[in-house]
Amino acid sequence: MSIITIVGSGVMGSAMCWPARDNGHEVRLVGTHLDREIIDAAKKTGEHIKLKRRLPDGVLCYQIEELETALSGADLVIGGVSSFGARWFEENVLPKIADGTPVLSVTKGLEAQEDGTLLPFPVAMAKRMPAGRNVVLNAIGGPCLCYELCDHHHTTIAFCGPDMELLKKLRDMLETEFYHVCLSTDIAGVECAVAMKNGFALGVALAIGQKEAAGVENLNPESALFGEATRETLRLIRLMGGEEESICYFAGDLYVTVYAGRSRRLGELLGRGLDIDEARERLNGVTLESAAVDVTVAAALRRMAEDGRANPDDFPLLQHIDELLSQHAKLNIPWEKMARNA
Repeated sequence: MSIITIVGSGVMGSAMCWPARDNGHEVRLVGTHLDREIIDAAKKTGEHIKLKRRLPDGVLCYQIEELETALSGADLVIGGVSSFGARWFEENVLPKIADGTPVLSVTKGLEAQEDGTLLPFPVAMAKRMPAGRNVVLNAIGGPCLCYELCDHHHTTIAFCGPDMELLKKLRDMLETEFYHVCLSTDIAGVECAVAMKNGFALGVALAIGQKEAAGVENLNPESALFGEATRETLRLIRLMGGEEESICYFAGDLYVTVYAGRSRRLGELLGRGLDIDEARERLNGVTLESAAVDVTVAAALRRMAEDGRANPDDFPLLQHIDELLSQHAKLNIPWEKMARNA
């Protein structure tokens, strides 16, 4: 049995309690400063108020002030924060993790450097890590709805990181009869794929919103946008130096994200003709990781275009999503540009 500490008690981080406890590990769930209500309720009743499920027996819950206690002796730390909490995790949690302890993150996102170069979060964090530190950063990618993970529905995801032998050990710790784990050292490819699934789920949902507003039943428009999203993500994977095979993690993750979630909802509202401010108001302050990654990547492509490393015209759907989000543009899906750019 190992000790696994999960930092971030939102729905996805907390869902990792299930495979960890199914394999008999000691699990310590730590809430961030934003998770006090979740941890208070879990300590009192064992219920996770966001997941609407009882945590597995034996999960130990800690408030953020108890972080060092929860990290003591940990064999694995799982980063359970959203993309908006990535810097917080880097600055407040990573320095307290003992050397030699691997980190496995559910956080999905890309960080743009000053010259526009896009880096996956684990790579960007590793670059800033102080010399001499030995904490290997790994990440999880692929289709996995947190509620279905809790309920033991089958899924196949990927653990990615720089050390294949370490990845095999992490798989041994967490793989179950329903939680199936692929392994990849293609951090750029896998992380690009799963970050962009949020951004392009918004894009595919534009057509869903349009058909709902028109009161029609069709599948062609959203299917075409699904294909274009795949094409543009493959181009991004190549641009980041990733392997083309990692596009499979995008396809599976995009499929499940288009079915449900915040990214779909935002796309639907924009597809119905709402302005981005109106859509945000309807969503009542819900964090929008999809919007953040779209705007970040679109800006990075424009920066890289300055010295010829990228051509934003190769990404017409992404450009239009960025126009909707950043420039309050009217919905006008660029069908001709997408067809000409195939």
